[in-house]
Amino acid sequence: MKILVCISNVPDTTSKITFTDNNTAFNSNGIQYIINPYDELALSKAVELADGGKANVTVIHVGDVASEPTIRKALAVGADQAVRIDAPPRDAWFVANQIATYAKTENFDLILTGRESIDYNGAQVQAYIAELLQIPSVSIAKRIEINGNEATIDREIEGGKEVLTVNLPVVIGTAEGVAEVKIPNMRGIMGARSKPLTVLPAVDVPALSTISNYETPTPRGAVTLIDKDNINKLVELLHTEAKVI
Repeated sequence: MKILVCISNVPDTTSKITFTDNNTAFNSNGIQYIINPYDELALSKAVELADGGKANVTVIHVGDVASEPTIRKALAVGADQAVRIDAPPRDAWFVANQIATYAKTENFDLILTGRESIDYNGAQVQAYIAELLQIPSVSIAKRIEINGNEATIDREIEGGKEVLTVNLPVVIGTAEGVAEVKIPNMRGIMGARSKPLTVLPAVDVPALSTISNYETPTPRGAVTLIDKDNINKLVELLHTEAKVI
């Protein structure tokens, strides 16, 4: 079985986010980048499925050379080889077209992504890839089992879960619970240096959207602390200030 895992390079969740050029561009100065956590789950599941030589795992990333440490970490986790499409990840449509163009030449049985990236939270790439390849797409997968040419998937829905059986090939967006995140050991880190990383040029994709500007969330207001025994004061503030009662 051939598995393709799509990974994105996102700011660490502890990073302080700022913008430049009159709030029209992300300020990457001093930002520590990591594998998108949902993509890390997808990668861990792929490595789990490939255990014992059952599959070959390729990771693919759309980005410039600065993202290669993130790709090497994916190789250290257990991917067999990596592909980097040499272009900034302009938007979800652009990224999906790059991945789909590559995937069309390789006949992957399973394509895994995270349910969304933690920077833009668009949750679009997975569905775009499936549409471009004309194969099924399943999102928010909490469990994946492969039996021959079928995938059994538990996916999260409002108020419960849905169990699906889908023929391969399929694109799946993974969520929490699908796998335990794998931490690369020293052997994996050393081995990642010699694993193949292929760099390919981007295909031309017409831009369907542009970013006008970024806005940061409104800062939280001051917090008023009420003694646990002063219920009357709490009720008064909920009525006069919060106006929720």
